[in-house]
Amino acid sequence: MSNGTGDKIKGAVNKAKGEVKDQAGNATNNQSLQAKGKKDKVKGNVQEGVGKAKDAE
Repeated sequence: MSNGTGDKIKGAVNKAKGEVKDQAGNATNNQSLQAKGKKDKVKGNVQEGVGKAKDAE
């Protein structure tokens, strides 16, 4: 596994987790859960970017 692969996998997991939280918060009208989901999605995007940057080295 290359250096960036782990980061890309973690990023994808965080994005998926964030999407679930975001949708659950939306369905239950829970703005706090929605915000946590959006935060996880951003974290996932950043992690994936780090992984891609490592792979590009």
